[in-house]
Formats: sequence, structure tokens, C-alpha cells
Amino acid sequence: MSKAVKSDYDRLPPTGRVTLVGAGPGAADLLTLRGQAVLSKADVVIYDDLVNTDLLKHCPAGATRIYVGKRAGMHCMPQEQIGEILVREARKNLRVVRLKGGDPLIFGRGGEEMQTLTAAGIPYEIVPGVTAALAAGAAAEIPLTHRGAASAVVFVTGHECANKSDQTAVDWAALARTGATLCIYMGVRRLPEIARALGEGGLAHDTPLAVVANATLPQQSVHLATLESAEAVSERLRGQPALIIVGDVVRWRELSQAARPMAATA
Repeated sequence: MSKAVKSDYDRLPPTGRVTLVGAGPGAADLLTLRGQAVLSKADVVIYDDLVNTDLLKHCPAGATRIYVGKRAGMHCMPQEQIGEILVREARKNLRVVRLKGGDPLIFGRGGEEMQTLTAAGIPYEIVPGVTAALAAGAAAEIPLTHRGAASAVVFVTGHECANKSDQTAVDWAALARTGATLCIYMGVRRLPEIARALGEGGLAHDTPLAVVANATLPQQSVHLATLESAEAVSERLRGQPALIIVGDVVRWRELSQAARPMAATA
């Protein structure tokens, strides 16, 4: 069996560098094998609010753990300060792991951290993780693509920076016309507004949507609604980490649940 091709990063000395590791969507056993291997050699681990802390068990006993929890509306540390910590710890000639929920480069601000490390001349590696949209779809038994229902998927943020221009802001009306499954990150608080914008863009008011809260965790819950009834779901789930799926593929969950045979009773 052939092995993965080694990058230049693998040939560098083992210290004084940063690895951005995707922790996956929540369940500890959805961390990749490479992610686990990197954690097992870490001197410093800098981790987010959405990271399952069970993953820290993979770290050496003496590793320093630095919490920099970030969640929409509840940021406890500015991104600039996180970048400073990454640079500071790497310059101590340490193996630094930046552990981020989901995938580092999908709405994880990993690109900004890459820029910071590049400017400081610090080598880094990216270890991908299972991102929330893929996990939420699988956990809720909703195929994000399905022949005859959706041949494209869009990952989009529902929480945009206040200083975005009209040219870079999300064009919900345009997305409504794509026919793609929409996977909306960080959008629960703005779901009523988003639903209205999608309706104004041409999506039918009875277009189904699902909100998957705490995907892959024991407390996972799946809430089905339509664009028209989105506001009630938004109020009920406000404050919980959740992924919103919009499109005809959501009907597949209802169909599959209905077709599933009843459990046998004694």
C-alpha cells in the first residue's frame, strides 16, 4: 500500500512550527488519524470553544493547553491576539497545534492565521477535519446532493462581518436561484431574515429546511421546518451551535424515516 506523499513540512525540524488541525464536528472519534498523531507530539495546544475537550487526552501530559474560545456573539479573545500567541509559542522552538472545530479553512479563520504565520516566517501545516455541513447532513440522514433533487452544494456563512461591502456580502437572492443545497453556518440568529431573503429571491415559502444542533454529539437534535416557519426554529435554538440545511434534499429525511421498518416489540 502506498503512503501519503510527504510535504516539505514533514522534512522540517520537528520544533518551532504550527499545525492547524481540524478537530471535526464534535464527536471525539471523528478526529483524523493524522490529527491525533500531531496532537500526540504537541508541546502547546491552542484550542477553540467548539472543540471537544476529550481530544486533549491525545496530548502529552506536559503539553501546555491554551483556551481561546470563539463563537459568534461570544468571542472571548480577538483574532489578532490568537495570532500573537501562535507566533510567540512557535518562536520558543515548540511544536504548536492550533486545534479548531470542524475544518480549519471552512469558516474557521484559518486563512488569517496562515497569513500571520507567513508574515512571521513560521512554517505551518494544515490537517483537514470533517466540517460541520458534511457531518450535520450525515448525522441527520440528509444527503446534501441527490440525483434529481440537488447537484450542487453551497457552504455559506449566516454571520458576516459588520464592515463587509455590498460587493462582498452574501447575495441570498442569487443563491436562491442556484437550485443548490444551502448549508448555512452560524446562521440561527439570523434565520428569519435569511429565510425572507431566500423567499424574495424566488424560493418557495414551503421549501424545507433542517437545523441540526450539536451534530454528532449525544445531545444532537434535528429540527425540520420551512422557510415560512423558520422564525420559530430560530427562537428555539438560539445560542446553540447548529448548521442549517435548506433545499429539497431535506425531504429525504422524512421519506427515509417513514420507510424505516418499525422496531420489533416483544
